[in-house]
Amino acid sequence: MRIEIPVIPPGDGTPLVEALLAIIDAQQQRLAQLEETVQQLRDEIAILKGQKPRPVIAPSRLETPPKPLLAPGSKRPGSDKRSKNASFLTPVEVKIPFPNPPPGATTHGYEEYFVQELVLHGKVTRYLRERILLPDGQTLLAPLPDDVLPGQHFGPTLIAYLLHQHHHCNVTQPLLLEQLRELGIDISAGELSRLLTENHDGFHQEKAELLTTGLAVSSYVGVDDTGARHDGKNGYCTAIGNDLFAYFASTDSKSRLNFLEVLRGVSTAYTINEVSLAYWERQQLPAAVVDKLCAGPAHFADAATWQARLAALGITAKLHVRLATEGALLGQIIEQGAAPDLVILSDGAPQFDLLLHASCWVHAERPLARAVPYNEVHRAALEGVRQQLWTLYQDLKAYRAQPQEAAKTALEARFDAFVGQETAYPTSIGNVLKEMGSHKADLLRVLDRPEVPLHNNGTESIIRGYVKTRKISGSTRSEAGRRCRDTFASLKKTCRKLGVSFWAYLGDRLRGLGQIARLADRIRERAGAATVSPGAAVPV
Repeated sequence: MRIEIPVIPPGDGTPLVEALLAIIDAQQQRLAQLEETVQQLRDEIAILKGQKPRPVIAPSRLETPPKPLLAPGSKRPGSDKRSKNASFLTPVEVKIPFPNPPPGATTHGYEEYFVQELVLHGKVTRYLRERILLPDGQTLLAPLPDDVLPGQHFGPTLIAYLLHQHHHCNVTQPLLLEQLRELGIDISAGELSRLLTENHDGFHQEKAELLTTGLAVSSYVGVDDTGARHDGKNGYCTAIGNDLFAYFASTDSKSRLNFLEVLRGVSTAYTINEVSLAYWERQQLPAAVVDKLCAGPAHFADAATWQARLAALGITAKLHVRLATEGALLGQIIEQGAAPDLVILSDGAPQFDLLLHASCWVHAERPLARAVPYNEVHRAALEGVRQQLWTLYQDLKAYRAQPQEAAKTALEARFDAFVGQETAYPTSIGNVLKEMGSHKADLLRVLDRPEVPLHNNGTESIIRGYVKTRKISGSTRSEAGRRCRDTFASLKKTCRKLGVSFWAYLGDRLRGLGQIARLADRIRERAGAATVSPGAAVPV
């Protein structure tokens, strides 16, 4: 529902009229939110009833702008020719002689004809292990071949296939069980679940290395979170990453304390250092509390030791305990190798505002995009402000590509003028500009750190695969299942960023070949190459 209000002449714009317009504006935005919520609930009810929700109608193709004409002699994008068999596996050569050649015919060589095939079927090997008797009465069994996993009755290729299908292709366990049985594999649902969730300590360890190494070699990381139900309860999954790595961690909350614990990784320690002191000063922790914390040991092995220290110092106020713990966690993160000037790029959620923070311009503009105009003048004002915003964004994008000290001051002045402009619509436009002005340092972080993106799209892209898995498979039930979902999502995304085949990676790790380097080593290598190449996205 949209109310069209006639244009009010300048002389009639009394304070009372402006106040009433602000009230109408707030009500219009609230109505739009409620209409969207009602439609979502209607769609959910329709799905529960076995009906179809409201369809998403694509725009008319008649309104699609025509494709640009190609220059004479040029090719369309993606049409360049390439060798069709350049990436083939080593072929098995089979010579086919001509059957019953006519009399007098002579051979004239062979012509190539390639056929690719996938061999997919079950295979059972029956090993007959010789048992020998020693003179002392002891019996020994012949060892199994190296490609047989210890204690497993399923081969490494089968297990790699299960992990790849479930975590990479999002095949649910019931469908995977049906697929295996159709291929001739005799396996129970419980055994399938165990193969997917148990005895993966090596993968968990490598996942832990991703975070520690990624934070140590990166100048910025993007962060985001999404819902992740577990054991019938609402929870959250935090995604951390950049061009080098991706890391997922599912927890029960998304507070700043929880985010710091995620950044700390598998460590349980707490450390007090200069970064901790700077954080406490920023959060205005009382000086008396800080003095107590600094008078004594600066490193604590685990949560029990840390809590005992707080209790011994008489620090019991809930706020003081939380701030002290956040500072000690932040100190431990720096102690593990993260840079004190690490930039954390987010959508503006307050729990991510740590160290040096950068905000996403796309999220900052969304309140303007969601605003519901109530007349043509209001609509024109909204479009004008949005056009100014995106023009400034494009200039910041150009600065990021080619930083120049002279442009830095001009861009900062333009931002101040943009957020400081007076508008006739203080609720829908003025408040958004005021909010952007309060986050000036976060939005203009690119001026001092050109390697930091202006948006958080990269991290949202990272987390999109996790959301897809959640929608298909639903929530996790066991702690082992939740841990494995996070681990293999992290490894899969990191492999993609590093140009490593996830299928080859799984086979290499399960067989213990070690032919594919540790992902943490590849991250260090890629980061080292970025430092010596101009215009690196993630410098050390």
